[in-house]
Amino acid sequence: MRNPSASPWRIADFRVLFSATALSQLGTNIGYVAVPIVAVTALDARPGQVGALATLSMAAFLLIGLPAGAWVDRMRHRRVLITADLVRGSLYATVPLAWWLDRLTLGQLYAVVLLNGCATVFFDVGSQSVLPQLVGREGLVRANAAMVTLMAAGNVAGRGAGGGLMALLTAPVALVCTAVSYLASAARLTAVRGGDASPKPVPRGARPHLGAQIAEGLRHVLGNKELRALALTASLGNLGSQIVNTMLPVLFVGELGFSPVALGLFWAAGGVGLLLGARCARTVAARVGYGRTLGLAGLCLAPAGLLVPLVDRGPWLYVAGAGWLLALFKTGMDNVLGVSLRQRMTSDALLGRMNATFRFLLSGALAVGAAVSGLVGEVASVRGALWTGGVIMAMAFLPVFFSPVRTRRELPGHGVPVASGTEPSAEPGLPAAGR
Repeated sequence: MRNPSASPWRIADFRVLFSATALSQLGTNIGYVAVPIVAVTALDARPGQVGALATLSMAAFLLIGLPAGAWVDRMRHRRVLITADLVRGSLYATVPLAWWLDRLTLGQLYAVVLLNGCATVFFDVGSQSVLPQLVGREGLVRANAAMVTLMAAGNVAGRGAGGGLMALLTAPVALVCTAVSYLASAARLTAVRGGDASPKPVPRGARPHLGAQIAEGLRHVLGNKELRALALTASLGNLGSQIVNTMLPVLFVGELGFSPVALGLFWAAGGVGLLLGARCARTVAARVGYGRTLGLAGLCLAPAGLLVPLVDRGPWLYVAGAGWLLALFKTGMDNVLGVSLRQRMTSDALLGRMNATFRFLLSGALAVGAAVSGLVGEVASVRGALWTGGVIMAMAFLPVFFSPVRTRRELPGHGVPVASGTEPSAEPGLPAAGR
């Protein structure tokens, strides 16, 4: 049995997973900057087409997000992660090749981001499901803090590097780095020794129907007041931020005439906020309480999203950047504490379906946000889309603030899941100060 006070960094498999995820995140964030820039600069994409591109990149979570959880629960998690990275690397490698052959089209970009999204569904669900197996449930807060910090650092380094690579090499060639990063991540994951146990054999005819398994995951999340509030707040946050993010390349490069470097640095400022929020989450929660931290962070920081639509030349660029940093600071705290809470409230048998349900809702919100952004940007204006997203970001904290989550001081104790449709157990968890 693992020592609850032990650091996850002492676990070799966690170190391997962390380093592989670092490579994957680098590629993801370079691609995040490069793909819309390719569409705008190389293919003269309109706001609606950029919105369609962003929508398709998230559509897989709506199409296969829920059954993916049940599938992952039946699979070897390490193999899922490796296969997903190999697929993503191969897909992105086709873009610079087509550009070099003068055959690149919007249709190909649409196909690449859609299929890449399908692979990402399995990678995200698999990685969140394998983590409790590698570090134990008592190590989840520290492990999640490390992973969210990594994602934030990837936003800073990857998106900043993406803007710089595009300035030096052009956007299509920068996507070579995305492909290489995914393939390197797959190679690194082969060193993981845990998280690849065969699922328990089920007698023929005794395996639950896929629809029943999906429904069980939905009931677990939506039937519990705390999990439901966490899902709603995170979904609204994703909806608002995606509406903003989808139009930022059009505004920065197409209307304001900024370079891709400026766009990458603006996005990197959000990564700094994520990084700081993730690093502060555990310390603040130990003093204030886990749920109280989530509620107060939303009340104090979510309104900063209203500063983002003010982005323009001159000092307004820095005002908007500060608003983006503060809004993402809240997101960094939410990611560490919210993910840890939902993992501790879920049994091992339901982890894949719980994670898939959250990914379905959260990434579905991203897909809807991208579509809404493209529609508003095309019919009204790019600036109107930014204001729509900023208002939603400012109000996203309300479901958690008015739920039982706000009064929770500690995580559920010793990994005992809270039954769906019931209030959380009053049994205290490990002392927050001891984490």
